[in-house]
Amino acid sequence: MLGPPQERLVAALPRTDDGASQAIILEALRTVILDGVAPPGTPIPVDTVAAHFGVSRIPVREALKTLVGEGIVDHRANGGYSIARLTGAELVELYLVRGALETAAHGVALPAATAADDERAGAAYAALDRAVLADDVVGYHQESRAFHLALVTPCRMRRLLHVLESTWNITEPGRPMWQIPTTERVALHLDHAEMLRAFLARDGDALTAATTDHNDRLRAAIAQSQGSD
Repeated sequence: MLGPPQERLVAALPRTDDGASQAIILEALRTVILDGVAPPGTPIPVDTVAAHFGVSRIPVREALKTLVGEGIVDHRANGGYSIARLTGAELVELYLVRGALETAAHGVALPAATAADDERAGAAYAALDRAVLADDVVGYHQESRAFHLALVTPCRMRRLLHVLESTWNITEPGRPMWQIPTTERVALHLDHAEMLRAFLARDGDALTAATTDHNDRLRAAIAQSQGSD
């Protein structure tokens, strides 16, 4: 019998015709895991997922192996698959890596940004601002990512952006931003305002300083919420 988290995970998977492809299964599993439908550590019932999609265990296992490689699923011999669980120290490390990649992308993005990029960044900030004012934790989590990506996308460096998003994905299942107090989210949002101003002014030094302050504040908040040193 499945536990409640496993039931939520399977229930969130889309319905397809029998015989779903491995690619469809992979995308479906990745989506529900990154959406935080079930918490880290939740076992992934291979047989149940296979039955849900009307396939054998093989394409489900292959999809899960890909997600193990992406860092969002764990596998133990004789222990099956589960949603990856990170320690507080690992989360802080990943945020450090993410910050370094973000800063590198900004260096290329600023001189390449266009008026259309400015408009996208402004719209992303406005959506994030609405989430903060509504104290919408789920919305803040989603719109914060959209805002940060809006500032790096103009670099148009496909590989760098892929690594940045992959690193970001590893932190998603645990939803660490949901655990940060409202006061800290507001402080982080004030950093976002400084980042946007610097981006629109094409001020590289100011953007680096604002991003560094933001990421330092973020790592400290995550460490405190996770009980990490």
